[in-house]
Amino acid sequence: MAALSAWFWNERFWLPHNVTWADLADQTPGVEYPKAGHLFAALPLALGIFAVRILFERFIASACARSLHIHPGVGRRAQPNAVLEKVFTSITKNPDSRHLDGLSKQLDWEVRKVQRWFRHRRNQDKPSTHTKFCESMWRFTFYLCIFTYGVQFLWQTPWMFDTRHCWYGYPYQVLTSGLYHYYVTELAFYWSLMFSQFTDIKRKDFLIMFIHHLATVGLISFSYANNMARVGSLVMCVHDASDFLLEAAKLANYAKYQRLCDFLFIVFSVAFFITRLVIYPIWILNSTMFESWVIVGPFPSWWLFNVLLLVLQVLHIIWFYLIGRIAVKAMLRGKVCNDVRSDIESSSEDEADTPTDDLKTSHTPRGENGTNGHCAAVKTRALNHSSW
Repeated sequence: MAALSAWFWNERFWLPHNVTWADLADQTPGVEYPKAGHLFAALPLALGIFAVRILFERFIASACARSLHIHPGVGRRAQPNAVLEKVFTSITKNPDSRHLDGLSKQLDWEVRKVQRWFRHRRNQDKPSTHTKFCESMWRFTFYLCIFTYGVQFLWQTPWMFDTRHCWYGYPYQVLTSGLYHYYVTELAFYWSLMFSQFTDIKRKDFLIMFIHHLATVGLISFSYANNMARVGSLVMCVHDASDFLLEAAKLANYAKYQRLCDFLFIVFSVAFFITRLVIYPIWILNSTMFESWVIVGPFPSWWLFNVLLLVLQVLHIIWFYLIGRIAVKAMLRGKVCNDVRSDIESSSEDEADTPTDDLKTSHTPRGENGTNGHCAAVKTRALNHSSW
């Protein structure tokens, strides 16, 4: 085990030339440098954040949802049927025409009735609008608070205005309490998101988001362990700048304030473009790739860190392309599809079955409402990690 630890924490990989872990052992009283062991504090904090989230969603977000007439009512459930339930759980959740015909004959049901059963059964496993509103309100609150804290903290640091200070004296850069709290809180939040995935209603992008949260945890931990925390704090702040706007747009969508949703989505798109495609490459990548090369010089973990940041930039471009495509479709069609990961399914068959409901929903009392706002079409889980 000791040999494995020594191999993993090889100084030739993690640190610049002629620097050892012993040099960063806090030999001077009152001076402390980032250490990997500090990150273990994020685990109990993550459990605390998870507990706060449960209380927040139950007592605060839920009350806000009800005040906006978003009630936790149970949707239409599929009638109990052992044959169809077995097919649904063990064979397919979306049967093709061959399966539909066979089940129709076996149960002596019309094909349309079998289709409707499967549609209702699929919807049972999807979160209600009330649940999604509460989740988004929690994320909006956290992202807004952590972004506000990040800006307030960074405003007092020299590297906020001159990124070369991220590298002056590296790696002998003293850890401040503000930087420590910023890092540990961000890390704990993403640990809590990983925990909550196993208790939340399972969505079809479960594996993708789990890998995303794991990668985010890895990037934050990596930058802290080799004391690139100064530039890491800039990366976190830049990414937090647009996340709360997306959640705000989703809240407006769930509350059926269409115009507000559209406006917030536009603001989110502009903020995403400025922070991810302008500030991030010009301000941060320029510092990590060129300023650090001149001041510190390259070393193995430096190369890996920059490769990961460049991969992140490629993801930014892909995400913005998806956002732009959604916006164009929205302008051309006047609306876009619902959030593909969790919204309740609908079809022309339902519309034919319930014409009066259509009349009610097409003329909502607020005059500006609708569930198909621009923000709803964003593949929420893919864009939500728009973080690291």
